[in-house]
Amino acid sequence: MKSKLFSLEGKVAVVTGGTSGIGLALSLGLADAGADVIATARRQQQVDDTAKEIEARGRRTLRLASDVGDRASLEKLLVATLTCFGRVDILVNCAGMIKRTPTLDVTEAEWTNILNTNLTGTLRACQVFGKHMLERGYGRIINIASLNSFVALSEVAAYAASKAGVASLTRSLAVEWSKKGVTVNAVAPGVFRTELNAQLLDSTPRGQELLMRTPMGRFGKTEELIGAVVYLASDSASFVTGQILVVDGGFLASGVNQ
Repeated sequence: MKSKLFSLEGKVAVVTGGTSGIGLALSLGLADAGADVIATARRQQQVDDTAKEIEARGRRTLRLASDVGDRASLEKLLVATLTCFGRVDILVNCAGMIKRTPTLDVTEAEWTNILNTNLTGTLRACQVFGKHMLERGYGRIINIASLNSFVALSEVAAYAASKAGVASLTRSLAVEWSKKGVTVNAVAPGVFRTELNAQLLDSTPRGQELLMRTPMGRFGKTEELIGAVVYLASDSASFVTGQILVVDGGFLASGVNQ
């Protein structure tokens, strides 16, 4: 008999920032695990393209764009999902942004924009969808943290502060919500190659240093994050909450690698 410990059959998942990079991989991975998946982001064309891929896997979805900076758009997404599916079981918060700027030169506008997207945006989605989950007495929330939740990388202070905040928010919500059936965890990716960072990783001294600091000797593939998220979204993780699961090829464990 096939084990259902890691199955997401019959579950409904919403993935913010779910149409590109890590978010896209996770949206498709959740669908492969059996969930109906609503992958949402700001660009309607990417939402439509991702929806086609989800449907090609035999799962249901919706084609709704949203912005984690706009609470009303998240509330609209919740209402539409409840109208179509009746509930939301899983929320994965992938929407995020990063910009490299020497800290002395970071404007308050840039700082505010990054924190508003990465940290406050995560809070907004947790509040909007968490209220529904708490009313039902069941939910799985998975936030996306970062190596920067634990260690500093040069000239991305706003991003690092935002991701440290995501880790702390994850623990705070776990303390508040777990007795009511809603677990809150995070996944902290190491260095993963995406379309946005491929040139930096492959062609710069910074990329070479990141590679050197990773004991496995390679960058991650976005699909290598799927297992961690499926685990945290599944019944296998029913007693796991407030945790930051690091998937980094050994980066945080390393000291001198040569």
